Amino acid sequence: MVRKKRGRAKILASIVVGLRHDDESGKEIQARIVFVRDRNRSKQWLALLTTNLEHTEEDAIRIYGKRWEVECFSKVVKSNLRLAKEFQCRSYDFMTAHTTIVFLRYMMLSLSVREEEDPRTIGQLFYLCCDEMEDIRFAEVLMMILDIISSTMAEEYLLTDEQINQFFDRFFSKLPGFLKNSLLHTRIPDS
Repeated sequence: MVRKKRGRAKILASIVVGLRHDDESGKEIQARIVFVRDRNRSKQWLALLTTNLEHTEEDAIRIYGKRWEVECFSKVVKSNLRLAKEFQCRSYDFMTAHTTIVFLRYMMLSLSVREEEDPRTIGQLFYLCCDEMEDIRFAEVLMMILDIISSTMAEEYLLTDEQINQFFDRFFSKLPGFLKNSLLHTRIPDS
């Protein structure tokens, strides 16, 4: 008898069962059945079976999720994108070209779905944040380089702080506007 876990747990129950005896060794082949709640129908459940007893219940669910994505990919490629049905040729090069074109179609569809429906990307906002982070890192590195140049000028050429500041004032005045703004708001990291 399998007892359901209490509450609204994602994993309803789990049990180790014997499937059959191995013909060669005579040992019993065991498997774990993991009962999980169906996300689409709250009153329904799914049973996942794994013969690797070293996997935890969570591992079995995670691996099943990855395999399900592969199954969906295969179904879409074969049914909707007509892999192996669109042309009749036995040449290896033609078959490779056809498979490549079908996979490219799938990638374009996946990209379109992700851009339109996936809330994790939030459209172009993700890329803008990444670009901004790169700019911040660039500005910090540039400020570190300018700090090193300043100390080198003071040591090697025996320039005063006033002379170095005048040099950097002229240098900053010739920079493009976007660099000036990012450098003005950049703090030099402690070495």
